[in-house]
Formats: sequence, C-alpha cells, structure tokens
Amino acid sequence: MKKQFLYIFLFFILISCDKKESPVISFYYWKTNYQLTPLEQETLDENNVQKLYVRYFDVDLDIKTKEAFPRSPIHFLHKPQIKNIVPVIYIKNNVMLQDNLNVEELAQKTFDYVELINLKNKLSCNEIQIDCDWTLKSKSNYLAFIESFKRISNKKLSATIRLHQVKYFEKTKIPNVDSGVLMYYNMGTIAVESLNSIYDRGIAKRYVSSLKKYPLPLNIALPIYAWGIHIRDNAIVGLRSKLTVEDLQSDKNFTEIDEITFRVNKSNYRKGVFYQKEDIVKIEAISAADLKEMASDLEENLNQQPKEIIFYDLDELNLKNYEKSIFKQVSTRF
Repeated sequence: MKKQFLYIFLFFILISCDKKESPVISFYYWKTNYQLTPLEQETLDENNVQKLYVRYFDVDLDIKTKEAFPRSPIHFLHKPQIKNIVPVIYIKNNVMLQDNLNVEELAQKTFDYVELINLKNKLSCNEIQIDCDWTLKSKSNYLAFIESFKRISNKKLSATIRLHQVKYFEKTKIPNVDSGVLMYYNMGTIAVESLNSIYDRGIAKRYVSSLKKYPLPLNIALPIYAWGIHIRDNAIVGLRSKLTVEDLQSDKNFTEIDEITFRVNKSNYRKGVFYQKEDIVKIEAISAADLKEMASDLEENLNQQPKEIIFYDLDELNLKNYEKSIFKQVSTRF
C-alpha cells in the first residue's frame, strides 16, 4: 500500500514538473499623456503586470529639411508605479530610406532623447525597444542603426518583427537584438472590401509556419483595439480609432446595415470628425475568440515558448470590450 502511494505521489510530481508556466502578461501604452485610469490600473494589478512598453516618441522626417526629428513625445502626468518601463521608439521607414542617413548620429540622438525623458521624469530602464517596419530598401540603414544603438545605449535591446520579416528573414535579415516581438496584427490591406485588416487568419496562415525556422527568440504582441474605416463614395476617408459597433449602435445618426457596417443617416460631427449623410463606417475589431484562435495557431508553430504576451494597447476604451479574465485565458494557451 505504501509502495502504491509512493508511485502515485511520484506520478503527480512528474506531471507538475512537466507543466509549462504560462508566459507573463504585459501591455503596450500608446497614448501621448501617461495617466492611468482606474480600469487601466486595475487591469495591470489583476494580471500581475510587471512590465509596460511605453511609446516614448516617434522618429519622422521633417518635410522641408528631410532631417529626422522626434515627434509627439510622451508626457508623464504621473510617475509610473510599475516595476519595469520599456521605452518604445517608433521609427518611420521613410527615415531609414534616406540615402545619406548618418545612422551613428541618429542612434546617438535617439538614445539621448530617451535619456532626457527618463531624467526629466526620474525614471530608469533596463531595456529599450525599436519599432520599425523596415523593408529590403531600408534594410542596410536599419541594421546599421540597430548595431549603433545597441553599442551606444549599452542596454538590452528588443525590436518589433512583422510576419513578412519572419517568412523572408534570409532576405530581410535579422536585427542584432536580444529578442524580438512578433506583431501579430495589421495583416491585411485597409480597403473598402477587406474583411478585417487587423487580423485575417487566412493571411496569417501563409506566414505562421515560418516561425518554426525563425532563429531569434520572440515574444508575442496581440491586438485588443478596434477602429472604424470611414468610407465616402466608395473611397476611404480615414481611420477612426477606438470606434466600436456598440458606439455606433447607440448613436441615432448611424443606421446599422449589418453586424459591422453602418450608414450615416444624418450629417453630423462625432468627436471632431465630420460624417456626411450616406457615408459608410465599417468596424474592424478583435473578439475574445479571435485572441484565443491566434494563441492556438501561434503555439502550434513557434519553435520555443514566448516569455511574454504583450497586448496592444492598454486603454480603457479597449479594455471595456473584454471580460477581465481574457488576458490570462489567452496566456495559458501558450
């Protein structure tokens, strides 16, 4: 009897040892002003979030001088209480396309500006992330920039990676960073007839199997945002961020055509945007089922388990569209 009990005990120990720990949950923070709402703070607390990826500024080209400059820097209206802040620098690809780009100077100025923001707000960081959708034409400048930035900053460096950069990595190459973050969204073309440009499983399946061969360690970024595609005379007028089906269902100026499409029945202004009578607004959003489906597809194809699942982005307008447990539900699928 004692022997039988011992075997059962050892069996359960083996099972518990074999069980993988789920990746930790993190978030991107993509607003210009840093000030958490109660729901945003509650979400961080409930999911034991220890790391927040904060967009510090964009790097763009001045139209006249063609010089790179920082655009829309973050303003901390209160000091973050979270353990780790990771500055994220979004660099537009047109910067890297410049033939005469001085990558060493750009890397130094970029790092100096990160340090200036940290000094001003009494913050420190161990990691910096570079977000750039580089192409074959901008590859040389981008890879050289990463080398310079890593040497100058002397910090852990991560970079965002798109699906096409995974599939064709032998051509696009791999930046010399400590880890990558696979941006598993914005897969399709924003178009009048597109199904969902944020997430299209059909498109994803053309690329996702390539993850098995990708040599850089990857964490995963998943979308929790929605937007409206504003259409007039069968042409796209613009994207309307943070717009949901529920928003338009409760607005008497819009008539529901189907479950994601609305017609403007009376010309009006909504949050500073003019909607003309007969305009069409098509909502693109990510459901809880979509998130779970993404996680399952990725888990099947990744060559190693990610350490983090990073949700884009921490905003009360996004969070209210999901039940509180969704982030843990998704994380446990990896």
